[in-house]
Amino acid sequence: MNLLESIGRFVIHSLEQCGEAVILIGQTFRQLRHVNWWHVIRQMAHLGVDSLPIIGLTLLFAGAVMTLQITDILIRYGAQGTVGGIMAIAMGRELGPVLVGVVLAGRVGAAITAELGTMRVTEQIDALKVMAVNPIGYLVVPRVIACMIMVPILAFYGVIIGIGGGYFVATMVKGLAGMTYTDSIQIFGVMSDLTYGLIKASVFGAVIALVGSYKGMYTKMGAAAVGNATTSSVVTSIILVFVLNYFLSLLLY
Repeated sequence: MNLLESIGRFVIHSLEQCGEAVILIGQTFRQLRHVNWWHVIRQMAHLGVDSLPIIGLTLLFAGAVMTLQITDILIRYGAQGTVGGIMAIAMGRELGPVLVGVVLAGRVGAAITAELGTMRVTEQIDALKVMAVNPIGYLVVPRVIACMIMVPILAFYGVIIGIGGGYFVATMVKGLAGMTYTDSIQIFGVMSDLTYGLIKASVFGAVIALVGSYKGMYTKMGAAAVGNATTSSVVTSIILVFVLNYFLSLLLY
């Protein structure tokens, strides 16, 4: 009986969370027409521009290590003329959007959850309601729009940095001719490799912002609850990025 009660509580709690999440998404869509673009710009600077260094560093070494691993194999089979094309396709389609999504889930998602969770615990969200300010429109919508705009921009930046890191390793470490690397990008790469990757990045941005906002808005009272909500936000966002990446890749390519 205790096992059945535990399962029942888990199912009810899961359904309750799903309902709260759906309500939050619906309220977010309804508040889009009342968006304050000044708040959006501030969030773009805070959530996006401040993430440039960590995105650049992550994608630089991701591109470098991938090139380091594949170049010897391709040279062994006489396919050194495909190194740049493989890197461009891999970075544009998968590594760029996914790595940016994972990094921002840790940085941006955690920041959103901690900020909104602190506001919930200190009753600042209740104060907004008292002042007749819709907390969804004031707090959630600007963050969602900012992430949907900035994550594709950061992904594009990361793809360029990653390809550049691959170029450095291929030419300086493996001795590949620079023209061989760049020509293969033009031969094998197509624009859809990049554009579809940016579409995925925009979806990841919306998911990261919505998960972070949901975990923050529904944080329980107490300092420990804010930490638990932040951890849950990061884990949930990363899992959703990988799950959605599969279905989006299945749909787009």
